[in-house]
Amino acid sequence: MTSQSQGIHQLLQAEKRAKDKLEEAKKRKEKRLKQAKEEAVAEINQYRMQRDKEFRLKQSKVMGSQSNLSEEVDERTLGKIKELNGSYNKYMEVVLKQLLNMVCDVKPGIHVNYRATH
Repeated sequence: MTSQSQGIHQLLQAEKRAKDKLEEAKKRKEKRLKQAKEEAVAEINQYRMQRDKEFRLKQSKVMGSQSNLSEEVDERTLGKIKELNGSYNKYMEVVLKQLLNMVCDVKPGIHVNYRATH
């Protein structure tokens, strides 16, 4: 009977060792999964930062060129306004004189389309 109890005792010990190994394997698996998740999150964050940087570079190029265009348009507009103001000041008196001459110098006469009826 002692050999039987010794065999049972060995089986129980073997079962306990197997259970301990399973628990240890589960812990290693959980630890590895957690580590893999952390690595994936770190890789995702690094990729996101890289894409954000590329996006900001492209955005700054586009916005920079747009701001350059708007500045150029503003400069052209101001130049055209100055040109028109100069032209206005230059020709204002001449045009006013011509207009006043046309209005004030009335030459009475018969209209060309007038038909005398008897």
